[in-house]
Amino acid sequence: MARERILIVEDDEDILELLRFNLTNAGYAVVCTVSGEKALSRIEQVNPDLILLDIMLPGADGLDICRTLKGRPETQDIPIIMLTARGEDVDIITGLELGADDYITKPFSLKVVIARIRTVLRRKSAKATGENDIIHLREMVIHPGRQDVTLSGEPIVLTATEFRILHYLARRPGWVFSRAQIVEAIQGNDYPVTLRSIDTHIVRLRRKIDEVGANDEYIETVRGVGYRFRD
Repeated sequence: MARERILIVEDDEDILELLRFNLTNAGYAVVCTVSGEKALSRIEQVNPDLILLDIMLPGADGLDICRTLKGRPETQDIPIIMLTARGEDVDIITGLELGADDYITKPFSLKVVIARIRTVLRRKSAKATGENDIIHLREMVIHPGRQDVTLSGEPIVLTATEFRILHYLARRPGWVFSRAQIVEAIQGNDYPVTLRSIDTHIVRLRRKIDEVGANDEYIETVRGVGYRFRD
């Protein structure tokens, strides 16, 4: 079976070699480059299954590369994991809004890097959940057609906006979404949602889930970034 191909874009040669060595040992076919411009040409050559992309690059930075890739039909479905320095919350949010699938902060654990890569690749290979498909996640069942939610068989009564937020997060369990992404996804003429109101809706959602007797956390806050439905 062909090994999954990972393109690493990182200008720090020590970090690049550390990642190359460990990902190769983990069974991946690894291709490396040190600049954003070279990355674009390498992508055409190797057609990677996933890109590990540093934000701080000489020339075109990681955000520019992410924007370019997600804007091209032939590359928009390639998963991207951003590598960021600590404290770059704005860049993390920007990367996620541009379409990056995950992010890893430096310094990082190699075990965490490999685990994140495996998780993102599993999501890629899994059949994407359709908008009208019934979602089963642990004890929760979300039925888009009927606009209802049950937890261990007990109904959770949600407003239209709360349902849309929950459904949006649950369609991609484990993925981190910024407040802006959530607003853009659920906004409509009948749903006057703002960035500031998202937190309030999330608090109410959690309360209603807890009132039914949830034994686990379903919606997780990712500090400085947004929210995700725990997988």
